[in-house]
Amino acid sequence: LSLAPVRVEAAAALLEDGASVPFIARYRKEATGGLDEEQIRRIEERHAYLLDLEKRRAAILESISAQGKLTDELRARILGCSIKAELEDLYLPFKPKRRTRAMAAREKGLEPLADLMWQQVDGPGPLEAAAAFVDPDKGVETPEEALAGARDIVAERVAEDAPVRGLVRQAYAKEGFIVSEMAPDKEGQRTKFESYYGFREGVAAIPSHRFLAVRRGEKEEVLKTRIEVDEERLLARVKALLGLCSSPWKAQLEEAVLDAFGRLVAPSVDTDVRADLKARADEEAIGVFASNLKNLLLAPPLGAQGVVGVDPGLRTGCKCAAVDSTGKYLGAITIFPHQGEERRKRAAEELLAFLARHRPRAVAVGSGTAGRETEAFVREALREGCQGGQGGQGQQGGQEGQDLAGLTVVLVSEAGASVYSASPIAREEFPELDVTIRGAISIARRLQDPLAELVKIEPKAIGVGQYQHDVNQGRLKQKLDDVVESCVNHVGVEVNTASAPLLAHVAGIGESVARRIVAHREASGAFPSRASLRKVSGVGPRTFEQAAGFLRVRDGEHPLDASAVHPERYELVTRMALDLGVELGELVGNPDLAKRIDLGRYLTDEVGEPTLRDIVEELCKPGRDPRDSFEAPAFREDVTRLEDLSPGMILEGVVSNVTHFGAFVSVGVKQDGLVHVSQLSERFVKDPAEVVKVGERLKVRVLEVDLERQRISLSCRLEAGPGPRPADRRQGAGEEGASPKGRGSGDRSGDRSGDRSNDRPRGSESRGGREGGREGGDRGRREGHGQRESRGVKDRRDGNGGGFRYTPFADLLKR
Repeated sequence: LSLAPVRVEAAAALLEDGASVPFIARYRKEATGGLDEEQIRRIEERHAYLLDLEKRRAAILESISAQGKLTDELRARILGCSIKAELEDLYLPFKPKRRTRAMAAREKGLEPLADLMWQQVDGPGPLEAAAAFVDPDKGVETPEEALAGARDIVAERVAEDAPVRGLVRQAYAKEGFIVSEMAPDKEGQRTKFESYYGFREGVAAIPSHRFLAVRRGEKEEVLKTRIEVDEERLLARVKALLGLCSSPWKAQLEEAVLDAFGRLVAPSVDTDVRADLKARADEEAIGVFASNLKNLLLAPPLGAQGVVGVDPGLRTGCKCAAVDSTGKYLGAITIFPHQGEERRKRAAEELLAFLARHRPRAVAVGSGTAGRETEAFVREALREGCQGGQGGQGQQGGQEGQDLAGLTVVLVSEAGASVYSASPIAREEFPELDVTIRGAISIARRLQDPLAELVKIEPKAIGVGQYQHDVNQGRLKQKLDDVVESCVNHVGVEVNTASAPLLAHVAGIGESVARRIVAHREASGAFPSRASLRKVSGVGPRTFEQAAGFLRVRDGEHPLDASAVHPERYELVTRMALDLGVELGELVGNPDLAKRIDLGRYLTDEVGEPTLRDIVEELCKPGRDPRDSFEAPAFREDVTRLEDLSPGMILEGVVSNVTHFGAFVSVGVKQDGLVHVSQLSERFVKDPAEVVKVGERLKVRVLEVDLERQRISLSCRLEAGPGPRPADRRQGAGEEGASPKGRGSGDRSGDRSGDRSNDRPRGSESRGGREGGREGGDRGRREGHGQRESRGVKDRRDGNGGGFRYTPFADLLKR
């Protein structure tokens, strides 16, 4: 892990003691040397892997020992394994297995003949030696049958030889090629996997999204796939490893090795390498999903403002639900703005009356079917309402016009809203409401606080990943749960307004305790302080220690209850205030006083400089929300349908999903457009996540609109140029949407991106292409493309086409 052993040991000890990752990262910096959450989670994962490895090692030693076959040499080799695959290779000869051809040959008494062959003993030729093993009673009629049985035994020995398996596995992993072809019964048919007919790419280099696409094509019986290696060269290395020499047995041994490779070793190693590839692809895809989810959860909130949420609909109407500044449901109406002019006028009147009654700060419109049309209708109704209010008679009409004029209309992603509306959580919150009204409430609350609302939805349903249904579901859930926990604790939770699903993600709490906290709050009223949480059943000393620092009590009894200062440090902060000659309440929120604190006076073995600096930061801005300020996206009002787009248009969009092959951007129509990785910048970009993130606003140029396939191709290069540089062409040639034709919008989950086969495989590369790629990669690194907030990205947002400012070399070194 490239970490100091003492830090790893401290973190592992805290984890084994039941401490949560957010708690360790925030409040035990002295113990771990300031390890962050990502490092601690890596320690946690590696620790779990090693524990599993040790359990398996112990079971294998016990099994071999029980068979009476455990030698000192074998024990040493088993104890020296640090990888599960190597451990299983050593165990393979001793592993109980189904009946094999080698077993049948041993029962016929042919093992001594196999020993002669294996040891390449000089003497009589194979036929003469085999003649002594002919025994019709045992089913061995001829010397040739005896040799065939001996070869079966030798083939099994070759297949179970750990060095041989290691050699073949390494060759498959480093030198093999994934090859896919069209299934014979799909001849002449159009499929979404056409890009993978005749596809070939190195096992070591294939990106996760292409491997998962190939695998899905195979699963759907559209593709036939295999791993190809140079078998002749590999067999020569296997023979050399086994020490084949020019003995009378050479031909027999070569035949046995060939049989072992084709019948036993290659199929097994192929399966192992595919499993490793799948695991690697899963980790990459899950990493992309986790990164996108984190950015989505930490999106800027509108805050404690009243909101009306609108769930658009054509036939069934638009459901409008109002919530107050705390998210409490106030009321709902259904309007029909898309069913003729008469009903449209009536819908406008009903909407304006509804808004006037509840006086929200904003209107959140769901981005699903008819979302842009509904957004345009709301804006038009507000304009007419403002004009009517300004020209109305009396003070009341003028006031309503002013209220409407201050409203913000925002198009909000409704991915997962339908999942929430039908979930047990929604039924528990609003048992008497229709699912569509629940959806409108969720849309409104998403605008107020994306984090608080999205935690109620299973992360997979939010749809910001790629191939999320193809990856290991247990691992995906664990990783996404970790992301949610990290985000919730990073922001902090107001204990007197938070829902049970939100509280459940606070370090140390969990679902059952969260429900008890909410039940206690409803029965006894708001919690007056953090300390009063101890009265809740299930909140013992350990739970309180883990959770208290991440819970907020606004206007509580203690001045620090609204901050991230842990209660275990309240006494220390009180002493700081006394040393400054002020009351604690005067110190909290006063940057001038906080900066006068002499940290050196308070250093102890338990409280070091990192903790003291965190305390001072909190005293300056207690309970500050770390998320950015909210700013509504500005979509063009004349662009609401795919048909409104045309090549060359410059639009402002919002990144809805980031994948390995590019970013999907919402530009205000139903389909999101794809900015392929080669079009994200003027320079070489290896990983799209380095330059864009979910929720980011940027300007894009329309490259192509495919109405038939409902796809939009976009570029962040605002000025049409001569095309990508060599490095960009190399990258674009093999990735999804490599040329304008074939780039697509995909859905918000990124999952259909594979189904549609936007991904155009790279295939074989020329030497010049490889050199161009290396040159482009070096150039990209020199230009500092690792900085997420690089000047190039900022300039692109400003519409300057991705220009770069000069950065001093000393600054680059610091970064």
